[in-house]
Amino acid sequence: MTDATVAEKPTPTDEELLGDPFVRELIKQIRAQDTHGTWEGKSDAKLLEPYILTAEQRRAMPIMGDPDPETLWRLDLFHNAVGLCIEKATKCMVSPMTKMSHEGFGRTVLTTGRLIVVNRHLRDVHRFGYPSLAKLAEAGNKLVTEGITMVETYKDVATYGA
Repeated sequence: MTDATVAEKPTPTDEELLGDPFVRELIKQIRAQDTHGTWEGKSDAKLLEPYILTAEQRRAMPIMGDPDPETLWRLDLFHNAVGLCIEKATKCMVSPMTKMSHEGFGRTVLTTGRLIVVNRHLRDVHRFGYPSLAKLAEAGNKLVTEGITMVETYKDVATYGA
């Protein structure tokens, strides 16, 4: 293939990424946690800032560490958003479950019926974050696509007992 035949996709702007279905769902999850209206004046981009870790911020973190409750909360909201996006696409209720050691190692699974639609091993959770909004959207959408594919492939197992 020559360079002329390979069309590069333009990198979406942050404004375009804020309209991505996964990112929109994550923002909804974050805003749903604001029971006292503290974040009403904050922009969507500002709410997503804790999910973005620059290379400098990552280097400043210790290699080993225990995840704090806020990081675990962000991880849960991320997987809830993945589950809800899968649910919207497949009409199958998806439940996330996370088992984590105090050292930040563990696993998250998203299930529907008797099917595990996403199985994600986690490590170094205290460093959970993505280098950019584009990478956050890409990671979330990859898990959503994986989950939708599993449900469509194993529909009988996904709808067992429904």
